[in-house]
Amino acid sequence: MNISSASSPDVRLSAAATTIAGVCGGRMLAEVVGGLDDEGLLGLMRDAAAARDAAEVLLAAMSAEAGRRSARELGYSGLAQRKGHRNVTSLVQNITGQSRGDVFRALRAGEDLVPATPATIDVAPVAASAPPVGRWLVLLSEALASGQVGQGVFHAIRAGLGEPPVDRYPELDVAFLPAAWAEAVEILLDEARSMPVEELRNAARIARDRLDPVGVTLRFEERFRARSFRSWVDEHGQHQARISFDDEAAAWVQTILGAALRPRRGPRFVGSGAGEKTADALADDRSNEQLQYDTLLAILRTGANADPGQAFGDRQPGVRVIVDASAIGAADERGGMRVTGMGHFEDSGVAVPAGIVEKLLCDAGAVTVGLDSFGRPLDVGREHRLFTRTQRIAIGIRDGGCVWPSCVAPISQCEFHHTVHWWADHGRTDVDDGVPLCRNCHMRLHNQGWRIARSRDPMTGLDAYWLHAPPDPVTGEIAEPTQLRSKSARRFRAA
Repeated sequence: MNISSASSPDVRLSAAATTIAGVCGGRMLAEVVGGLDDEGLLGLMRDAAAARDAAEVLLAAMSAEAGRRSARELGYSGLAQRKGHRNVTSLVQNITGQSRGDVFRALRAGEDLVPATPATIDVAPVAASAPPVGRWLVLLSEALASGQVGQGVFHAIRAGLGEPPVDRYPELDVAFLPAAWAEAVEILLDEARSMPVEELRNAARIARDRLDPVGVTLRFEERFRARSFRSWVDEHGQHQARISFDDEAAAWVQTILGAALRPRRGPRFVGSGAGEKTADALADDRSNEQLQYDTLLAILRTGANADPGQAFGDRQPGVRVIVDASAIGAADERGGMRVTGMGHFEDSGVAVPAGIVEKLLCDAGAVTVGLDSFGRPLDVGREHRLFTRTQRIAIGIRDGGCVWPSCVAPISQCEFHHTVHWWADHGRTDVDDGVPLCRNCHMRLHNQGWRIARSRDPMTGLDAYWLHAPPDPVTGEIAEPTQLRSKSARRFRAA
């Protein structure tokens, strides 16, 4: 069954429930799911998810209405108070069995849904003092109400983006940020089809930071002030610890731990020397958590005198930050360069304030990667079988991580695949024909007969990459190709 996303929640709920009831037919649950073929199982799962999403939309709207009827100014005559509850959260929890967090999210979604209904879009505000609803919120609320996304996706985008900070930038046209917010919502809704909710929330934060560079510094400093380390001994005598990292330290620690775990991922197609410790890694019976623990303890013990080559092989761990050239200003009165914009960590996309970028430029070198007028990294060499270091940096800037749909591997864990095979098809090691894939996705592509092809729009000059599935082993049918999306922070507009 394919329920139209334009249907109202009650229609979608009724249609999905009818289909589910027809499949179940009064049988026991184990009998129902065990008797379905693969396509039937996935189809029933989609119908159940559609019924859940439609029910959640209705529940959110009703929770918000219950909240309005339980407003504090109504006193003891409010709905929740008349039912013996202190507030609407307690009332909804009692009825639905949800956690407080789930109730809060439902109330927030319901409050956003009401002004986004067709009857109130582009008309006067609901209340005299209420601001008009932005198009970005209309798009997001309509996607939830129509069933295009569920509450998890809605809250990931809503919480990650926040509100356009129009008052923070009086020099900008008042319509710029709301329009850019709407553009980001459209991109995120499209990516929601293949991206896990956790990664979607991170992508929404990246979009917000690209558009709010002042807020990047404010949020960075807030998390820096919240940094902490706490240790205690539990009732079994086990020493426990909890760390809250600031952004820069978190990126450094993650890079170190990623380097420690890298040999376990097997051979890598990125250059000589990689993967030499694979056999030793396979003989190591420690869990990943134990290996990370031992790595941190070794660093603490050996300190600055440790030889990085002994612990991490031929790639010393380091944090790479991507900065647009336009974010680096002209020399100041002392002859130094000033960073006027922000950067972002290559692996996570987390924004880095200008002051931290300047500090890193003092401590480390920089690699310049040129872009053409369409934003494509310029090719830096065609004479090598494997992509060069600078080419890999350029591809990483363009794509931001493994491009396989739903994969969340960062660029530091990726190998670089020739879309036109070097040996079989006489392909070239060209930036335009290289895409990053993590080891698992790279092996899947070659072992199962998947293929990635590039096409260029003659009108815009922009490249598109398409993932072609192998023929179905039973029917021989060939599915439509899936367009691969960049996961770089550069896909969102910058202020």
